[in-house]
Amino acid sequence: MTVPTALQAPSPEPSESWAFSQGDPITAELTAMRLLGGGSSYEAYLAFDDVTYGPVVVKVLRPSQVADRTSLRGLVREVEALAAITHPVVVRALRHELDGDRPHLVLEQIDGPRLSTLVRRYGPLPEHQYLPLGLQLAGALHYLRRVGWTHLDVKPSNVIMGSPARLIDLSVARRIDRARELGYPIGTDDYMAPEQCDPPATGRPGFESDVWGVCATLFHAICGYRPFRSGDPVSDDVTARFPQLVDEPEELPRSVPAEVVEIVRAGLAKDPEKRPLPHELAEALEPVLARQPRAVLSGFRVR
Repeated sequence: MTVPTALQAPSPEPSESWAFSQGDPITAELTAMRLLGGGSSYEAYLAFDDVTYGPVVVKVLRPSQVADRTSLRGLVREVEALAAITHPVVVRALRHELDGDRPHLVLEQIDGPRLSTLVRRYGPLPEHQYLPLGLQLAGALHYLRRVGWTHLDVKPSNVIMGSPARLIDLSVARRIDRARELGYPIGTDDYMAPEQCDPPATGRPGFESDVWGVCATLFHAICGYRPFRSGDPVSDDVTARFPQLVDEPEELPRSVPAEVVEIVRAGLAKDPEKRPLPHELAEALEPVLARQPRAVLSGFRVR
């Protein structure tokens, strides 16, 4: 079996890691192949699954987090989100185990690099890649809106450039009513909509927050850099930590089609009500994609 190499990540501190090596059992049915990465409360491993008899991704709580109720609640929340969400641009859950020594979630394995990795290695995406990506992500947001869920952490490292692309990591996803009730920052600082930065003072997170995240992600894909400078993550001053609250986004290159510039900037409006709806984002991007020479569309269907 050929093991994909696109999602390499540095190992975390040993005290916080299971430190599984290739061939180590994660469970009786899951054999570790390699570490993919992780977050503060979990590790993600590429593993071979005896149930599906193929590669999968296993998201397992770190040893120090197994008894932590907050971390376990986050895993439960992701299980619930993935049970409610079925869309071709959102990663699929295969099964889970929330009890025992190693609470974990088994996800489909997706061939392809993270968008963040692709841009870091090769630079900005060309039009024939970022336009279909924008359409696919807009479709996922339209679906999430219909079923009443918000992702709340759309960013380049949470997009796998498969065919189609996939949104991953629903660990902070919420039903819309729960999202509107949040009273603390949630998401990733550089890609958080203003209303996510200090709710309710800066607004109420919701569907519009994901539009911001997609447009910030598209901006990064188009330009190779973020739309806003990084803030000070330890500052007590909310505007110092979150420059997007006060700064205007960077300019997009002159070579970017005017329609794309307009819709991406609209998606980064500080006022959530001024952002486009997901279907409006798609409707703005599709005519630009339709103008692409068919030789470079790589099989993408254009209406």
